[in-house]
Amino acid sequence: MSAFNSTTLPDQVNSLRARTLKAVGQVVVGMDHVTDQLLMALMAGGHVLLEGVPGTAKTTLCRTFSSVLGIDYERVQFTPDLLPSDVTGTQVLDRNTSDFVLRKGPIFCQLLLADELNRAPARTQSALLEAMQERQVTIEGKTLPLPEPFMVLATQNPIEQEGVYRLPEAQLDRFLFRIDVGYPQRQQEIDMLDLHSRTTVIPTAITDAAEIIGIQRQLDSVFGTREIQEYIIDLSRKSRQHPDLVLGASPRASINLMKAGRAHALLSGRDYLTHEDIQKVSVPVLAHRLIIRPEAEMDGRTIGEVIRELIEAVPVLQERR
Repeated sequence: MSAFNSTTLPDQVNSLRARTLKAVGQVVVGMDHVTDQLLMALMAGGHVLLEGVPGTAKTTLCRTFSSVLGIDYERVQFTPDLLPSDVTGTQVLDRNTSDFVLRKGPIFCQLLLADELNRAPARTQSALLEAMQERQVTIEGKTLPLPEPFMVLATQNPIEQEGVYRLPEAQLDRFLFRIDVGYPQRQQEIDMLDLHSRTTVIPTAITDAAEIIGIQRQLDSVFGTREIQEYIIDLSRKSRQHPDLVLGASPRASINLMKAGRAHALLSGRDYLTHEDIQKVSVPVLAHRLIIRPEAEMDGRTIGEVIRELIEAVPVLQERR
């Protein structure tokens, strides 16, 4: 099913997007905007943190997304007693040979759903750090590569505070996007009930890993001018000076803005970057990386408002001329 032909990269991505939205929509209603961002993150080789209250179809969406794209899927329910070896794997004794053999954990897949990630303690959460950053896992001194493509989708409930462990900044910084999964609109909920009153549709794969890897490897071919690069850096530097922020955007955040912007350009049918691409991905890329001051939060300020202020404060190319 690999799509390497005479079509341009934006056309290929546009076709993949349309087929993905249609297939996912047969199972999950009202999630087109989230599916778009998942596809964007996958093309950029990034990971996604999904935030939402229970019952908003986060797990169903992740499972359907992997099935539609034809990639290997594993799910781990994170709990307070989960050990790092339960995620990565460990050496076990083979009684037949009296030798230790490697038993790989569920992380050796192409799409890992880390369900309720913040329920596990920091020691277990950290088992994902090497995998997310370097696409490899070290088990008792032996380093093993992970399959391609590799993506972590993690979920957490932002409301519940009992029995959960706050994700450290180093962990949050490994996620390309944080996506808020809210309640569907009224008509979408009605459509959901209608969908569940019929026979469940099991979507077939509309692509495969080879096409996805091909797109990932061509992402850097999306053209971005020097001015776009300066615009990204100016946004990041401006965040470090904002009076309502304790922590601004890191250099890794700037790199991720560029990657996500390129993926957004492809989904928009273009092979070049614009300022609008960067602005569209700014909230999901930056919201979990910036820390708002407690006093500003008490005054009702939100991180989304701060990011919109940053966008308004940084001039684009036309204004610089």
